[in-house]
Amino acid sequence: MSLFTDPRWGEALAHLPDYLGNHVRVSLAALALGLIVSLPLAILTRNRPTPRAVLLALASIVQTVPGLALLALFYPLLLLAASVALAWFGVSFSAFGFLPAMLALALYSMLPVLRNGITGLNGIDPALIEAAKGVGMTARQSLVMVELPLALPVMMAGIRTAAVWVIGTATLSTPIGQTSLGNYIFAGLQTQNWVFVLFGCFASALLALAVDQLLGLIESGLRWRSRVRAALGAAGIAALVAATLVPTMGRSSQNYVVGAKTFAEQYVLSALMRDRLQAAGLSAVARSGLGSSVIFEALKAGDIDLYVDYSGTLWANQLHRTDIKPRAELLAELQTTLAKENITLLGELGFENAYALVIPKKRAEALGIRTIADLAAHASTLSIAGDYEFFSRPEWAALQKAYGLSFRAQRQMQPDFMYAAVASGEVDVIAGYTSDGLIAKYDLVALDDPSHAIPPYDAILLLAPKRAGDERLRAAVKPLLGKIDIATMREANLRAAGNDANSSPDAVAKWLWEKVGGR
Repeated sequence: MSLFTDPRWGEALAHLPDYLGNHVRVSLAALALGLIVSLPLAILTRNRPTPRAVLLALASIVQTVPGLALLALFYPLLLLAASVALAWFGVSFSAFGFLPAMLALALYSMLPVLRNGITGLNGIDPALIEAAKGVGMTARQSLVMVELPLALPVMMAGIRTAAVWVIGTATLSTPIGQTSLGNYIFAGLQTQNWVFVLFGCFASALLALAVDQLLGLIESGLRWRSRVRAALGAAGIAALVAATLVPTMGRSSQNYVVGAKTFAEQYVLSALMRDRLQAAGLSAVARSGLGSSVIFEALKAGDIDLYVDYSGTLWANQLHRTDIKPRAELLAELQTTLAKENITLLGELGFENAYALVIPKKRAEALGIRTIADLAAHASTLSIAGDYEFFSRPEWAALQKAYGLSFRAQRQMQPDFMYAAVASGEVDVIAGYTSDGLIAKYDLVALDDPSHAIPPYDAILLLAPKRAGDERLRAAVKPLLGKIDIATMREANLRAAGNDANSSPDAVAKWLWEKVGGR
């Protein structure tokens, strides 16, 4: 079966109305906000050299910040603003998804609009402005009737650039909870579904090209005084917006939202829980690709309704605990602490997915390495790779403290790519996951942790405060509790790492339910 006859293209197409509609909505709102802010600033500062230089410098600095970082920074800022607004004014708003994405993308849109706006206005022949004054026009009349019409073609070129930038960068908004065409790309990278990656890239590129061409039609209409061309461009933009937004408007806003982090196991489990809710007659959607801190805060704020987390992650990252307790004690204390924030720890799924230092089995045997303590003696000559979070997490600090680990080099990469990298010798050690089926596939071994530096990582199901008393939700997902053992989860994860139609999260979730549903 070739790539272009893969049935996953049909699955990708089924998601298009939702992903494209949300992508257009956030891009359009961000561009509109950017124009509302940037155009008046360009007009006000065009003849004021110092404010103009400061404004352009600030807009240029924004462009140097990586898109994903800027999008992520807005989330904690808006969380703080939301808590202040609720405490002081009794007004609440969601800091998740649409709002942080829109604000960050609006900032990204400002530089080309400002620069072209100022350039267009300052590029007008001074004799024309003098002529406007000579016939008795006020400064405002001159601006509206002479300067802006003459500068519009140049300004439109800036708006075209801003539109392309915003549409492209919007694909990075998935980790902060904004559904977009980036959902294809993030999900595809995590599950090695290259059909989804290609589909997301093509769809984003085609959208950007279509919008750019329609804005170009408006620009040429303004440049050549052709009302027909400008009207056709505007009508095309309106038709595109309507075609992408209308399918999403009739959907119920009462969906249960199932959250998922940024790796394949989470995609599978979120699809499994979504399917169980839908089988119980509840409307449910999965919101995938969320960062560890973002997903917990989203649950606490009620932006998502449930998700699977890991006891060790919450113990170290949310409770900021460094002491290691026996599994039962840790879970009991975790449940009590979460209850104080009205978060329900409904139960354990039955398996543990802990961090583990992983090395090729043959290399471990050759060096006599069985534990992390054995590894420490060789670490200075070895390189290690981890996911994007690992080296900033408390677990890594705990391992370094317990064993004195100091590797020759550290690298970060996509979780699924790490296993192939260590198997091929690109790196010597990886921070893998104990429930990952790729450990067996690549003939790797997870090293023992005799000092117990890494806490237990039981997979646990959490419910948002607003769902604490939701009996229908509880009844739908309780059949999963205690039913998924480590061997079954490893096999599910290995299936999800495949590259065919049966390896999609939806397909693996259905297989997983067939395995555990009758237990």
